[in-house]
Amino acid sequence: MSNRPTVLKAEIEIGTVVKNRYQIQGVLGRGGFGRTYLASNVERCGEMCVLKVFLPTNTDQAAIQRSRKLFEREARVLYKINHPQVPKFLAWFEEAEQLFIVQEYIDGKTYFRLLRERQKQGKLFSESEITQWLKDLLPVLAHLHENNIVHRDISPDNIMLPRGQAKPVLIDFGLVKQKVSQIWANSVQSANESEHLSFVGKFGYSPPEQIRVGQCYPCSDLYALAVTAIVLLTGREPLDLIDQRSLEWRWQSYVSSTSRLSPILSKMVAEKPMDRYQSAQEVLSVLERSTEAGFQSAMPLAAEPFMANAVSDAAPGFNLSAEFIELCQQELTQYIGPMAKYILEEILFNDPEVTSKELIEAVAAEIPNPEQATKFRQRLLLALP
Repeated sequence: MSNRPTVLKAEIEIGTVVKNRYQIQGVLGRGGFGRTYLASNVERCGEMCVLKVFLPTNTDQAAIQRSRKLFEREARVLYKINHPQVPKFLAWFEEAEQLFIVQEYIDGKTYFRLLRERQKQGKLFSESEITQWLKDLLPVLAHLHENNIVHRDISPDNIMLPRGQAKPVLIDFGLVKQKVSQIWANSVQSANESEHLSFVGKFGYSPPEQIRVGQCYPCSDLYALAVTAIVLLTGREPLDLIDQRSLEWRWQSYVSSTSRLSPILSKMVAEKPMDRYQSAQEVLSVLERSTEAGFQSAMPLAAEPFMANAVSDAAPGFNLSAEFIELCQQELTQYIGPMAKYILEEILFNDPEVTSKELIEAVAAEIPNPEQATKFRQRLLLALP
């Protein structure tokens, strides 16, 4: 018989000391996979930390052992993450047939709570706030994805703003939950229970490939991040923003028609993974260009005499007709939305003497999807005299 202390599987009581080190102070969360507790490390002068316990759903010893090994392997991956906007993974262990992770405690508020506080005041997050919020989080995702780590569970509940800090922190990775739940699911007899356990994420926030077949890619995180941004912008839950018949997103009417962020978010939440941006860095680059275009378009007209008329009227001495520029804008809008106007303005402003073929190539290079870029190029070349 083992001499290890027995830990209650349903709930750990306040005051219990786990592994002779972590004293439970309170419950932070409950879910289908287990519990999350606030604990103090008695060996480190009561330093606060987060203790997560993953509860087995059955007593199959072979499944529990496989879970433990896989849990330890995945926990080692998370332990290697070193980013100031990700809580440090401090330890992992198994006790009384339960699996534990110890993480750095973040003292702050989730964005779900921040949104609710604003709504009580009749406010939401502004487009400029969400643009900066995305710029703060996309480098975090880029770091994770470069290390072959996909978060899997991004939502307003899993992003926090630490007290006294400006940048958000990404918490509660779904990586370990996904792997361990797959083993537990394989050992249960109920098909419905197996299906439920193998899914990690939140309905409405998780992309179709994650819900339907349990597959996750870097662009799956981008999808969930965009849905979270849309919820913060609109103050509405995802299911309220999806057409119940067509299952298509219908959130654009809740934001400004001149929004520069709208086409970017729309591409991030495309149903097919191949139609989305494929990396966090790609989204970040588009955001930066959008911000620069917005700054330029807001400049006094005297400072930009050509840009003010770049798309509507060709100045004397320039190579392109107003009709051809307008055609470029119309075609480009089909692929990237309202950003087309600003991209054209930027190209023409930087190179007023650009030829029609050079303009076609420059604009085609701004279309992320290679097939769409080729189609754009072919259509515009046919329009040349």
